[in-house]
Amino acid sequence: MNLKGRVEFVAQTDVGQVRDHNEDYISCEGTLGVAVLADGMGGLNAGEVASSMSVRMLMDELTAWRGGESEVELSDVDTTGLTVEGRAVKHFIEKTNGAVYHVSQTQPQCRGMGTTVVVSVFHDNKLAVGHIGDSRMYRFRDDTLEQITKDHSFVQELIDQGVVTKEEARRSNRKNVVTRALGVSPAVDAEVKEYKVKPGDIYLMCSDGLSDLVADEDIEAALQASGGNLAETASHLVDMANAGGGKDNISVVLARVLKPFPADNGIINKLTNWF
Repeated sequence: MNLKGRVEFVAQTDVGQVRDHNEDYISCEGTLGVAVLADGMGGLNAGEVASSMSVRMLMDELTAWRGGESEVELSDVDTTGLTVEGRAVKHFIEKTNGAVYHVSQTQPQCRGMGTTVVVSVFHDNKLAVGHIGDSRMYRFRDDTLEQITKDHSFVQELIDQGVVTKEEARRSNRKNVVTRALGVSPAVDAEVKEYKVKPGDIYLMCSDGLSDLVADEDIEAALQASGGNLAETASHLVDMANAGGGKDNISVVLARVLKPFPADNGIINKLTNWF
């Protein structure tokens, strides 16, 4: 499915004010409706290796599959409530995990590396989102921002248990401790969910370099004031995080739904999409 003119993507990453190199990695392919964001971790530059390797592999696998250039057996993937696109997201994240883990175990300079990841695939008026770790996906709809992924993190578990509030968690010195990451063990359970989309929606993928330093209400206000320019909005969000200290690398991917994009099920849909 060609999503040109139906979903608009903008991506931006910045090293921040403190770090000397960028361990975030982002990529998107608007025509096929695929985007991936990763925030690496590990000694020396190993986090950068983990994030770049993960994003490149995921983009290669997903774009080839979406473009009809590869066939993948998905019968062994958990099908509970997921479309074939959702199952593909889960399959490719878990396949990438195995590849990154192998490198971490066979290359001494990469030992202990890992990464968070967020993957999005737009299809049939839906969005399949897969994630591991504390990089996030938000939905901005009807002037309201909602986080639609739940962090795999120590402080999120405390929030779920009612031990701390969300605001207390943002101030915690353990807020960056993740409970799930890609590449740190032989297998990983990727969390995948799907959502119906509608024209006007804006979806924000970000690393914790944004969400740790800019409160949700301030991200919401920035989107409300955006005036429809995604590139300027992405730059403004990065600037806000830098103004707040820029303690980490900052990455954002924005995707706006412009028009419906139903699955092409034959001549009826083709005729409908002409008007």
